[in-house]
Amino acid sequence: MYEVKADGLEDSFDAVLQAEKIATLEADMAALKGQVVAAQRPALDGVKALADDPQRAAFVDRYLRKGLEAGVELKSFSGASGGEGGYAVPREIDAVIDAALKGISPIRAIANVVQTGSAGYRKLVTSGGAPSGWASETGARAETGTPTFHEIVPPSGELFANPAASQAMLDDAQFDVEGWLASEIAMEFAQAEGAAFVNGTGTNQPKGFLTGTVTNEADAVRAFGSLQYVASGAAGAFAASNPQDRLIDLVQSLRAPYRQGAAFVMNSATLARIRKFKTSDGAFLWQPGLVAGQPDSLLGYPVVEAEDMPDVAADSLSIAFGNFRAGYVIAERSATSILRDPFTNKPFVHFYAVKRIGGAVANSEASKLMKFAAS
Repeated sequence: MYEVKADGLEDSFDAVLQAEKIATLEADMAALKGQVVAAQRPALDGVKALADDPQRAAFVDRYLRKGLEAGVELKSFSGASGGEGGYAVPREIDAVIDAALKGISPIRAIANVVQTGSAGYRKLVTSGGAPSGWASETGARAETGTPTFHEIVPPSGELFANPAASQAMLDDAQFDVEGWLASEIAMEFAQAEGAAFVNGTGTNQPKGFLTGTVTNEADAVRAFGSLQYVASGAAGAFAASNPQDRLIDLVQSLRAPYRQGAAFVMNSATLARIRKFKTSDGAFLWQPGLVAGQPDSLLGYPVVEAEDMPDVAADSLSIAFGNFRAGYVIAERSATSILRDPFTNKPFVHFYAVKRIGGAVANSEASKLMKFAAS
């Protein structure tokens, strides 16, 4: 009897253990199924991007949204110490800004842009060349002259933007903080620098190519640094007869080496007048680009629309023609700095971005202007 009872008790224990094993196995299978479903579910774009880039995750999630400084690369805003709150913009944001600037500011797209590591930038330009001479086979060779060097120092200033967002917007997971910040800064920077490259005074900002000295003297006698202009033939307008002839004079006033890669620069109102010009056989001077990516052309040269160029008026310099890659230089620091300020204007968070940028005419022989005057 005792042995029968013991056998029954062992069977009961075995049943309990078997039930526990089955329950544990079912729980493991459920957990594994949840992991498989989670792995198959596509991650949101923002989550996926943050997971792929720890630096970006620290910047966006920790610093921009929560104001936490741990894990974020610190850089001094003034260049003196790290405790002043400057932060380097991640490469993803900086790249978006550069792309947008090139699309909005047309002068940047055609000028010579150099990246500098300090605030000071110098460029040397030679003029005159090295004079040469002729001599017989045994004749004496006299000393010849040397080229003349000119130093170009582009005036510079700090270009800044200070957009703001409420903390509630930053806390919203669906809000694209990086895209908004990049577009705001790009628009501010593009509008300011586009105007400075054309009409900048040179005081705490780039010096525009229209604000320097202009004269009607040719390259051989004109002082270095001054631009040559060609008169339109009438005050505040084109000449009454054959106005297109003055555009040809403008093109031919630029020496042949610079005409390779040259372009017209004007605003849309001036271009609207020129697009109506016709040759004697009725053909339009302006030709649209028929192939994708090919720019519109005038007299065989591309046309760049820059709305910061002045409208046609008395003595206005409304049209520029030249090789701006050789004629205008833009010097800028490679990094954009951003400072997060959640304290000044609560509940808004300001993002103060700054970049040092300069610009000036590098070679005054590479660009010509049209002055709307009789002579």
